[in-house]
Amino acid sequence: MRNGIFILTLFMLLSLTSKAQITFPADGNKKASVSEYIGITEVKINYSRPGVKGREGKIWGQLVHYGFINFGYGTSKSAPWRAGANENTTIEFSTDVFIEGQPLTKGKYGFFIAMGPEKATVIFSKYNTAWGSFYYDEKDDALRVEVPVLKQEQSVEWLKYEFEDQTDNSAVVSMQWEKVKVPLKVSVDLNKIQLESFRKEVNSGIFYAYWQNLQRAANYCLVNNINLEEALGWAHRSVYSYFGESNFKTLSTYAGLLEKNNRQQEADSILQLAIPMGKVRQLFNYGVDLNKIQQHDKAFAIFQKNYDKHPEDVYAHLGMASGYYHLGDEKKALKFCKSGREKVKGSAWHSYIDATMEKIKAGEEIFR
Repeated sequence: MRNGIFILTLFMLLSLTSKAQITFPADGNKKASVSEYIGITEVKINYSRPGVKGREGKIWGQLVHYGFINFGYGTSKSAPWRAGANENTTIEFSTDVFIEGQPLTKGKYGFFIAMGPEKATVIFSKYNTAWGSFYYDEKDDALRVEVPVLKQEQSVEWLKYEFEDQTDNSAVVSMQWEKVKVPLKVSVDLNKIQLESFRKEVNSGIFYAYWQNLQRAANYCLVNNINLEEALGWAHRSVYSYFGESNFKTLSTYAGLLEKNNRQQEADSILQLAIPMGKVRQLFNYGVDLNKIQQHDKAFAIFQKNYDKHPEDVYAHLGMASGYYHLGDEKKALKFCKSGREKVKGSAWHSYIDATMEKIKAGEEIFR
């Protein structure tokens, strides 16, 4: 009996150990993951990185086939490239996005590329757990888009994905390997997504306990000129609810939304309470926000009050620079940048102000 138990136990241990594997680095192809946020949307790519390994000039159209082929393995009769090595390359979006202007629902997708010498077809498949593209099936496609294939001077040894040309609501995701780049523009409806997030959170503990969050949500709507009626309610709560607070930020945002909702007399009354509470940097930021919504005369008036009250502070000088710049007086804008530069020490400050002056000369937006 004991011998039988011993033999059974030994058999089970051998079965387990025969399937167990110790941890080693990936064989040949490096595993990688890269992610970035576009607004509040996370974009994440998981892939394996093949190397050129001396095969320059023999990658495209040879090692990586053009178009769709039958590998003679798996179930696919017309397979694109796996856009990497080993198992599926995957790309995941935490919200709905637009790919080259076409809508794609949030989720995780198998990512494939049908390469060509000049153009490529990029494919997002609802099937994301396969090995390579041996089991690719067109019926699982969620989206296909056509993009250019760009040539590069510098060779990239290990395949990589990078986020380039980033803005508040878009980025170009590019696959780069050897001397080829395949760019793909990903964009989001930032205001729509941001409002959806606010509405989910506005009655949660996040918003309910802190006036700061209500004020920031309301001010986002004010600056972007969206959702003004609902935002007015958030601004009111940031001042007058149990967790509200009457301060410069809450009152100035509330005043701005009252004005946007055609309640000018109330707005003027609230703003008169707010201005004396403002510290030098708060007044600077408030003026910058007014410039963003094209209220340049009001912004200049705020900057002037700030400068009269705090003539030795760099933010007062930069405010005057912003005020004059948006009123079309580049010469005075540069003058106040220079005087502000004299008020501070340190290379970081000087570099920042120098960059601002270059933007003024180039006619670009400042203090975003």
